[in-house]
Amino acid sequence: MSKRTIVLIVFAIALGFVCVGMRMDWWRKPAIEILPLTRPPRGNIRTPVGDTPVYPVMFSFHRPYGFTEIRVVAAADEKTNKYPHVLWHLIADSNSAPTKVLGYGVTLRGMKPKVPKAQPEPLEPDVPYVLYVKAGNAEGKVGFKTHELVRATTQ
Repeated sequence: MSKRTIVLIVFAIALGFVCVGMRMDWWRKPAIEILPLTRPPRGNIRTPVGDTPVYPVMFSFHRPYGFTEIRVVAAADEKTNKYPHVLWHLIADSNSAPTKVLGYGVTLRGMKPKVPKAQPEPLEPDVPYVLYVKAGNAEGKVGFKTHELVRATTQ
């Protein structure tokens, strides 16, 4: 075989490898699918005076993940600031427990606030937020908002 034939064969194999790799998504980071859920709360809810109570927000994932980082920021703040104010930020302390459902403000086993003793800030009604999650090399994000809690009146 001539050098030209060998070069063409090597080029064809490399091109085939790249095409198959792109088709099979070998080079794309795995994406975490997130579904935000707003559900009516159970039982009585106590809120500090002055805060508007909102429906609790839950996040459902397509499979259990051992998260390494979770953070929530306001969407408007993220658009205008390079470093937006983080309302809730958890990082892995050790191996976090795999979870398929996560509630806003709930600390998972194996995770801790990035800022020691920091508490999640309350969400405001009808304000868009963004949740970012990381689990190993997989990442995901989803936008969500909650609504003002409507209490049933009894007579």
